[in-house]
Amino acid sequence: MNTELPIGPRRARRRSGGWLFLLLLFVAAAAVTIWWKTSHSANNSFVTPEYMAKTGPIMLQGKWTKGYAQGNDQGLLIPIEIARQLLGDGVRYEEKTESVILTTDTKVLHFKTGELDATLNRKPSTLRFAAKKADGTLFLPIAPLTELFGIKAEIGGSTGIVSLYVPGESVQRAAVPDKTTKGIKMREGPNKSFPIVEALPAGTNLRIWGEEDGWYKAQSSSGHIGYVSKTGVALLEVETISPTDSPAEPFVAWKGIGQKINMTWEAVYSANPDTHKIGELQGVNVVSPTWFELVDGNGNVQSKADAGYSAWARSKGMQVWGLFSNGFEPDRTHEALSSYESRYTMIQQMLAYAKTFKLQGINIDFENVHTKDKDNLVQFMRELAPLMHEQNLVLSIDVTPKSGSEFWSAFLDRPRLAASVDFMMVMAYDEHWASSPVAGSVSSLPWADRSVERILNEDGVPASKLILGVPYYTRIWTEQPDDKGGVKVSSKTMSMDAVKKLIQDKKLKPVFDEESGQNYVEFNEEKAVKKIWIEDAVSMKARAELAKKHNLAGIASWRRGFESNEIWGTLDEALQTRP
Repeated sequence: MNTELPIGPRRARRRSGGWLFLLLLFVAAAAVTIWWKTSHSANNSFVTPEYMAKTGPIMLQGKWTKGYAQGNDQGLLIPIEIARQLLGDGVRYEEKTESVILTTDTKVLHFKTGELDATLNRKPSTLRFAAKKADGTLFLPIAPLTELFGIKAEIGGSTGIVSLYVPGESVQRAAVPDKTTKGIKMREGPNKSFPIVEALPAGTNLRIWGEEDGWYKAQSSSGHIGYVSKTGVALLEVETISPTDSPAEPFVAWKGIGQKINMTWEAVYSANPDTHKIGELQGVNVVSPTWFELVDGNGNVQSKADAGYSAWARSKGMQVWGLFSNGFEPDRTHEALSSYESRYTMIQQMLAYAKTFKLQGINIDFENVHTKDKDNLVQFMRELAPLMHEQNLVLSIDVTPKSGSEFWSAFLDRPRLAASVDFMMVMAYDEHWASSPVAGSVSSLPWADRSVERILNEDGVPASKLILGVPYYTRIWTEQPDDKGGVKVSSKTMSMDAVKKLIQDKKLKPVFDEESGQNYVEFNEEKAVKKIWIEDAVSMKARAELAKKHNLAGIASWRRGFESNEIWGTLDEALQTRP
């Protein structure tokens, strides 16, 4: 009996499976073909970019800012946030008084929203177009931004697109070659599959802002931004945006070429010193008397200036940089720094005092300031510097070494302050302050060195602007047991001569302390241990070498009257001698 199944049905099943495989293969091939054609064929549709939803989209460096301008031509206005994006600290708005302040190295322009009246470097001026508010946004006229900062605005004639450029900005130019008779297409993305933003005929000029996947990111003369094939354009020259006016001659703060600044502060607490008793200050070329102090939140300044002292200093060949203090009172300082009006009051008085007492500079010593006033202090210096320089006055500011202490250090934005001032004195002392729980040097040499290096390296303050502040005083520390089995630490400030007399009276022998880089003395008195890290010719010579090591602008000493007579010669010789 034959038990094998017939072959017909089995063959049919094989044939149906083969057809199914072929069908799937065909479908896959068709899908690949469609994908290839889709991805490699040009998209001929046009698209309206998102930024064209409103009139006057603003472009910066080949990108839409998400903002829109108002007006046109000379009456163009741009949002203040875009102006800040362009100019940073050069633009300030104070909402309470609706004041706009524009500052450059040489100019201070102040005006109010909706008004054409303005002041330029304290002189009356008139704007052609006023700032205005619309939909909660403040718009600034482009005209003063062009006149003061050289901002260049281009408006696409057919599109109304606004492109902004700053002086010194470099842009690669390109063009669609004339031989490309049909022109090229600018697309929304770096691929032919993206829709067309703009058709660019032969001869069209472009600016190139980048490159991606073989395509250039470009901006046409109409202002549109998109992508063009690298093979469709020819690169031209690199364009550098030039300023509208010739730059002003920079202010030269120190004309003593090759000579370091050797400044000393003159502490004036009530009466000015009798200049006949001061004696020769060998090597000193700047004195800074503590004459001016902020007395209220309105910006009023109290003066202890003395024309006789100023005349005496000038007769000795020394410049006079009057010191202006905030009285170390944070709330008063906050109020005075918070508005243009109170800052202007301070500036007006300081300029008047400088003229009256024939000063050559002003030294700003604002200490114990709220961290929230960091920007206000920067703005004050930005407004003060151009007007000081206009009167040929040197502007300097005193800063502490860097630390996290709010009132002592954190309020000082050293890089931004350095952009405005001529010199920055780093007060490299009080490493161990009067009420320090631990005895130590007022300013050990390694600590002073690190303080300078941090400001130079971390904050980028130029060495040519930095002046090392050095102490002519020290402290005698007393360590004695307390009731809890610990040690109670107290201190008393001493001048160099007072320390010298103490050492002589007690027949002490100082030793050199390698760790601090200073001479050191220690002795017992009753149940207490007395310690002194000594400031003398040894420490002063080392500090002068530190200033030369970093090629600093010079040294400033706190204060005259604390020094021994020989210090002036020692410091002068060490500071001015070439390494």
